[in-house]
Amino acid sequence: MGLTKPQERHRASALKQSNKAHKHGRHKSKGIIDNETKGKISVKAITKRNKKDLGKDERRHQAGQLRKKKRDEVLLKKRALGGSKTAPFLVAVVALSPEISTAEVLEMLQRADPEAVVTNSPNKIVHISVPRFKQRFSFLEVAPGDVYATLDALKIADTVLFVETARHWEEGLYPEAELLLTTSMAQGLPTSVVAIMDLESVPKKKQQEAKISIQKEMGQYLPDEKVLTLSSDSDSILLLRRIGSQKQKSITQRDRRPHLMVEEIQSVPETEGCEFINLRVSGYLRGQNITANQLVHIPGWGNFQIQQIETPALDPHPLDVRKRTDDGMEEDAKVLEVADPSKQESLESENIPDPMDAEQTWPTEEEIAEAEAERKARKIIKKVPKGFSDYQAAWIPDCDAEEVSGDEEESDYDDAMEDPDLDAMSAEDSNQSEDEHDDEEYDTVTVTEGAPDADRYDAEMDMHEELETLKKLKDAKSDAQFPDEIDTPHDMAARLRFQKYRGLQSFRTSPWDPKENLPSDYARIFQFENFDRTRKRVLDQLKDNCLGAMPGWYITLVITNVPREMIENQKHGIPLVLYGLLPHEQKMSVLNLVLKRPAQMSFGLQTPIKSKEQLVFQCGFRRFKACPVFSQHTNGSKHKFERYFQPDAVVVATVFAPITFPPASVLAFIERKDGTQQLVATGSLLSVNPDRIISKRVVLSGHPFKVNKRSAVIRFMFFNREDINWFKPVELRTKFGRRGHIKEPLGTHGHMKCVFDGQLKSQDTVMLHLYKRVFPKWTYDPCVTAPDPLFKTVLRSIEEEDEEMS
Repeated sequence: MGLTKPQERHRASALKQSNKAHKHGRHKSKGIIDNETKGKISVKAITKRNKKDLGKDERRHQAGQLRKKKRDEVLLKKRALGGSKTAPFLVAVVALSPEISTAEVLEMLQRADPEAVVTNSPNKIVHISVPRFKQRFSFLEVAPGDVYATLDALKIADTVLFVETARHWEEGLYPEAELLLTTSMAQGLPTSVVAIMDLESVPKKKQQEAKISIQKEMGQYLPDEKVLTLSSDSDSILLLRRIGSQKQKSITQRDRRPHLMVEEIQSVPETEGCEFINLRVSGYLRGQNITANQLVHIPGWGNFQIQQIETPALDPHPLDVRKRTDDGMEEDAKVLEVADPSKQESLESENIPDPMDAEQTWPTEEEIAEAEAERKARKIIKKVPKGFSDYQAAWIPDCDAEEVSGDEEESDYDDAMEDPDLDAMSAEDSNQSEDEHDDEEYDTVTVTEGAPDADRYDAEMDMHEELETLKKLKDAKSDAQFPDEIDTPHDMAARLRFQKYRGLQSFRTSPWDPKENLPSDYARIFQFENFDRTRKRVLDQLKDNCLGAMPGWYITLVITNVPREMIENQKHGIPLVLYGLLPHEQKMSVLNLVLKRPAQMSFGLQTPIKSKEQLVFQCGFRRFKACPVFSQHTNGSKHKFERYFQPDAVVVATVFAPITFPPASVLAFIERKDGTQQLVATGSLLSVNPDRIISKRVVLSGHPFKVNKRSAVIRFMFFNREDINWFKPVELRTKFGRRGHIKEPLGTHGHMKCVFDGQLKSQDTVMLHLYKRVFPKWTYDPCVTAPDPLFKTVLRSIEEEDEEMS
């Protein structure tokens, strides 16, 4: 055979050719899409409702139907007030000046229409029925300057009428008027109307200027409201027309609960001689339906059960009196519903904890020995006659005994018991010295009329309060500059001082069990498994509730077990408001309230408020005292404890209080020693959550002594070797952002070697963060004393001003 040439192998070139892709319009073709889907249907196409394309006429018809539906809803809401078969417009008359007489305002409104029907209820609520408008109005007179009366009236009023005088238009609004407006707006202001009186007392050339000035002052609070004039009958009829025709504002916390203004209150004759009596309260129901199985709340009184609901045969304040007289003889009241004991809500507000429902552990031998040593260390001092033995002294009662521990108390007691006659003489000498001191303290002096004396001014000053405020300001300033930093004690081991604290690698992500080491007060409260789901279910039940009395009816509620002292202590001029409670709103839990300082700080408290300081809260329709625990308003599972509520901060106050379903407005007042109250914060209800973790942070600081690149010797953080070993697992941080850990202690005086993740600077500060959970104290007190009115006295009477102007 001949020689054959071997077959050559193909080798790919390093520069491989790549052809350009076909430009198909930058989208996939239908074939490619079909191959990728292969009969699959997207989830959106399955779940989305089949949409049918409508034609032009059908779309126009659909838009007309939606427009008609909205118009009907607005008309239905507007016709739900003021008609012949609905509740009248409830108007609260609030005076913004001590010179205004609300009785005079009501007299002018009664003279507005000669054909108007005017009737009065026993609680001095004026009802005006205007046949010309086919509307009814109920006017409630609020005591001028009374903050609580104003807030209670605005809780259920449909309209508020603010009345201002033009006599002092150049001076602007009173500070008390600004406080009333601020608290009213923070609580939730209903539909408002502003009127000016005494405009004729201003010269004609300046009347327009005065009206513009008052409009500008009120525009800071109510920018959309036009100021009306109230000086004649024509102005009064225009005011009534304005109240009846303007759009009503919706306040959620009011509209979601049944409520009524008590117009008549009577005691049931069968219970008049008892300590707890039954009351019959009457009024127009507003808001939602109410049943006999619900609980009711009266601010300042408490929660009560309903025995039955009655409805009168005829409306006591009709639109037309002639129709009522033509109906003939009046019929008796009809019982609408009687409470069912098996379905009625209970008044139980606290859970009764079982002290045996927990892990029981027998004490160890060390605990028994420690208790025995403590018992022996305690000594009881008894005053016994001389010659008594220990056996005889044991039979003397312990009520007058004193408990002491230590050598100093024993030595003092032995010296005193050596000579009882000396004690008697010293007591007589002390009494004589006190009498002589009293005689020297009081003397007859002659006081000249002139400039105020400095000594007298100092005598009226409360130095204790001055020192407390100064100390609070210093501590708050120090806490703001060096937050949570404290000095390590010298006389006590740090491992004992901070034994309840723990270290966290990350405050945001480190785990913390919310059920760990709960106090005993947490066994008395109620907690929902899912609060948001329970709230949604309760609100959904309101929409489907068709039982009981309907809104707009004039009804009578028979309330049981009301303390007699509540009726006797009811002040004149304060409106009596009744609220129906939603399910579970009588039970105690932990409320978290978001608070901030009011915008107008001219009357607010400038000094910081210390945590656990007693405040007066108004949360929704309730009013109570409590000592809140402040924390930061942040996201996450843990929230840092705030020692002070600074003037420019927003905090969350945690208190024990009855459950309230949000939304609900919150007002916070501080009570002074003279009985007055000052608005310090406003806000809203955040949540009802006992599992909110409030962690108190403590920062121990140390200073570099020797620095060697990443390692350094730190001192002044601890002062003994055992504390350094105890806190060795906790991570260290510096103010310049370095992180590290304790490597080993050096010596016995608190020096320690630490290693960091970078070069440490000599001017840096090393910090160790420790955390402890803080719980609120059970300081809930529903008994709140109403403060005095803001307008106490009028410096100049109206008659004197009229004489000067004439």
